[in-house]
Amino acid sequence: MTYVALSACFLGIAVLGGIGLALASRRRGPRPIAVLLTVIVLFLLTAVFDTAMIASGLFHYAQDPLLGLRIGLAPIEDFAYPLAGALLLPAVWTAMRARRRTHDRRHDRRPVAEEERP
Repeated sequence: MTYVALSACFLGIAVLGGIGLALASRRRGPRPIAVLLTVIVLFLLTAVFDTAMIASGLFHYAQDPLLGLRIGLAPIEDFAYPLAGALLLPAVWTAMRARRRTHDRRHDRRPVAEEERP
């Protein structure tokens, strides 16, 4: 299996999970500009730190399963994971907030208990 195929699996799961969570929460999801800025920042950090780690010899990649495209020393396949995280995590956050709001609304409707008598 190539790194591209493995990355495509992770991206597919992230996209489907993000869409599923967004539909399940029935709330407006994260703002697209926020997700785009997150992707840009994560790509910059990935490029800088992957290049530093590869240059220092912490790890290396087998060349056969790679496409050969690189940003700095980081293979292009390394950028799929930050992209998957930037797509999936905001959807998870939105779904968890919707669940919490539903939970809070249910508990706010409880009758107020009478004061305890001595």
